Amino acid sequence: MELTIKKSGLLTTVQDLGRWGYQSDGIPVAGAMDIPALRAANAMVGNEDTAAALEISFMGPEIEVSGGGTAVCTGADLGFCVNGASIGNYRVVSLKAGDVISFRGMTGTGCRAVLAFGGGIDVPVVMKSRSTHTRSKMGGFQGRALKSGDKLATGSPSPLAAKLGGFSVPADILPVQSADAPLSVVTGLQKDAFTDEGIKTFFSEEYTVTAENDRMGCRLDGPDIAHKDGADIVSDAIPLGSVQIPGHGKPIIMLADRQTTGGYTKIGVISPLSIQALAQKMQGHKVRFREVSAAFAREELKKIASAIARIKELAEKYAAGSAPRGKARHIRLTVNGKSYDVICEEIMQ
Repeated sequence: MELTIKKSGLLTTVQDLGRWGYQSDGIPVAGAMDIPALRAANAMVGNEDTAAALEISFMGPEIEVSGGGTAVCTGADLGFCVNGASIGNYRVVSLKAGDVISFRGMTGTGCRAVLAFGGGIDVPVVMKSRSTHTRSKMGGFQGRALKSGDKLATGSPSPLAAKLGGFSVPADILPVQSADAPLSVVTGLQKDAFTDEGIKTFFSEEYTVTAENDRMGCRLDGPDIAHKDGADIVSDAIPLGSVQIPGHGKPIIMLADRQTTGGYTKIGVISPLSIQALAQKMQGHKVRFREVSAAFAREELKKIASAIARIKELAEKYAAGSAPRGKARHIRLTVNGKSYDVICEEIMQ
């Protein structure tokens, strides 16, 4: 299947789980901001976990399809449509030549979605990943965000994919942290670099997401967090979700496109579900923190893995015909004066 980008959207890039294993060589990881959403999307269209998809931020693209296949949108609800008809998230849609994918815009509080296709996005593998890191112009489609006129191919879908049209799961099948819940922080050795009052401030005060919020990191504004003897350290590795506190005392949380090392103190690392929650926040959103154990963060990973395994199980049952299915029927749909042939599904009770 070939995808022609008619409109690029605000920021649409090719992403997978990231370019792990090369930080010691100065190579950033990149990868999807909302990793559980990517994994769920791949599971729903019969892909491997490592398959590449499109990450869509704020305003989605318009894409024309050549050939047939399947697609699903997960993560934030950005108004996923095919031929002008709303499909919604976490529902697999069958595509045919000439179909047009579009997005109506944000309908909730999140800002990032994942659009996956059966077979994944087929771009060159660079250091074991297809992820785009735009700052270094590495990976993805020519190392950049997509733009109008680009053409992308999908890979060969699994035998399962052709049987998954109409498959859906509830969005809450994935463990999700409430948008209002504090971000969970596992503190680390550099916690000792902060005064007792500074640590108390960090865990008791409210912070605001600033305009400096992108795939590299999220800068917060709020009360200063006091150091004992300054913010500078010998540069060391920066894990995903690290909470850096530079000399100005404001937290910066490092995300997918983060640099590999840094010389500022880190008070801790936020947990997997908190990373997902932060990836969906926008300028002006409020953030609080709470301290949790490493065991707590590991349990979150286990919950995500369990949910993905459940989605894969349901997809296999659906494809095998042992899950409730519908029968397809064609209808003529008119939207804004334009008529479209749409395949719908009548759910069989």
